[in-house]
Amino acid sequence: MDNNNDDIQLLQINRKAPSPCRAKRSCRHVSTRTFTEVYTSVSEMENGPVLIYHSLLFIAHTVAYIYDCKYIVTHEEETVFTYKGFGGKFKYLTNWNFIIQTVYFGLCVANDFCGTNVRPSDKGQRCRLQRWRDNFLATVVFPVGMFVVLTFWGIYAVDRELVYPKELDKIIPSWLNHIMHTTILPFLLIDKFLVYHQYPSRKIGFATLLSLALLYLSWILWVAFYANIWVYPILKVLNPHQKAVFIMAMLVFFMCLYLLGEFINKAFWGKERNHLQAQKKKSS
Repeated sequence: MDNNNDDIQLLQINRKAPSPCRAKRSCRHVSTRTFTEVYTSVSEMENGPVLIYHSLLFIAHTVAYIYDCKYIVTHEEETVFTYKGFGGKFKYLTNWNFIIQTVYFGLCVANDFCGTNVRPSDKGQRCRLQRWRDNFLATVVFPVGMFVVLTFWGIYAVDRELVYPKELDKIIPSWLNHIMHTTILPFLLIDKFLVYHQYPSRKIGFATLLSLALLYLSWILWVAFYANIWVYPILKVLNPHQKAVFIMAMLVFFMCLYLLGEFINKAFWGKERNHLQAQKKKSS
């Protein structure tokens, strides 16, 4: 009797347990459904196109920067740290901007995946990652990027030898030159059009931007003093008074570019800024 009961229990268990083939099919079905759900959720996201845009730019900038560090040298033994003497490529604002733009688009990708893209008209609140992204763009990314583009091509139009000597054409391919000095402008304008960025107060914005500008200015002056290398030939040909005027003019230009970014943001997202101001009035 006991043996018969055991046999009956085993038969019941076997009936309930799915066959290996059926189990594999169910697992495969669950995996396929999960992938489909993930793909659908990403493609149907409101910021789906924005995520694709940021991802492509982050990949492009990363690849271009690695290429620049590895292959753009004057001789085989030279590295990114020894390029044209003391300070390497890190003595050039273009290199600083290259890093800044790459980090920014990487931050955008991270925020698109796991952060928020909240606007004042929405009910939600900005996460910390979105606040970092917004402040970074407003105070550093946009003004520095615009400064690099406008000053480079402005000086280039007057006398290219002062900013980009002809010998560099043999070292730097044209596509890389445009990524470093040209495409920054349209890329950032498109980003401003696609994504709402909440600007900080002007006091914070100017303080952050001018701190970075003075840090870079101190760095290139130290390079000139320590290694007798003027990073930009235009600074070498100016006398001390002209240098002072030129530097002050560049600082004012930085501040104007910050205001330009604020104006463009207002032009693209005027209604959202009105919502923000209304919220501030209610809270006060």
